[in-house]
Amino acid sequence: MTGEQNEKFTFNKRYLYASIVLLAIELFIGFYVNDRFVRPYVGDFLVVILLYTMLKIFWNASVKFVAYSVLVFSFVLEILQYFKLVDLLGLGHIKIARILIGTSFAWEDLLAYFLGIMTVLWFEGKNENTK
Repeated sequence: MTGEQNEKFTFNKRYLYASIVLLAIELFIGFYVNDRFVRPYVGDFLVVILLYTMLKIFWNASVKFVAYSVLVFSFVLEILQYFKLVDLLGLGHIKIARILIGTSFAWEDLLAYFLGIMTVLWFEGKNENTK
């Protein structure tokens, strides 16, 4: 492994703290909110930000690369929901699999993911300018 590759792996406390806060918010939404806006749309908006911060805890790749990777992953997973991936994998009877993989495709989810990643890019760009 070259020195350049080692520099990609790190431990970033700032992203760890952000991930903990976002995870707590997501869990709160998951357990206590059952509406038609916060749970489906705010939850999806925040989940891509959570995935981004979780990756950035250990992976010192560029902001854009990680953000776009999360966006592509989220879009692919959402599209796979259209094809009932959880059932194709034989995991439809497992509640945690249904929650993590998802069970229904929605165009609005793609918009929520996009807006979440645009927020990450905006925030990270703003943060870069203040350093």
